[in-house]
Amino acid sequence: MSSADPKENDVRRMLETRHPTVPADLATRAEERGTRLLRRHLVVRRAGWLLLVAAAIAFAVWGAMVEPWVTPPAETTPPLEGW
Repeated sequence: MSSADPKENDVRRMLETRHPTVPADLATRAEERGTRLLRRHLVVRRAGWLLLVAAAIAFAVWGAMVEPWVTPPAETTPPLEGW
């Protein structure tokens, strides 16, 4: 038979020792931290959407002003006159 795994022995030894006490206000601190994180994620998400909308509006205004889809007039040949 094989001997027990050293890691398994370490885990068993850690589980047999006395567990550390948990601070009384741990749940309250965890809730406050979670609330802060959720609020921060909400602000970042809203800022991202705002930036995306601003970029879309800026692109639409630029497109309306410059009209990049219109082909420029051909300037390689002179106009034909007197035919």
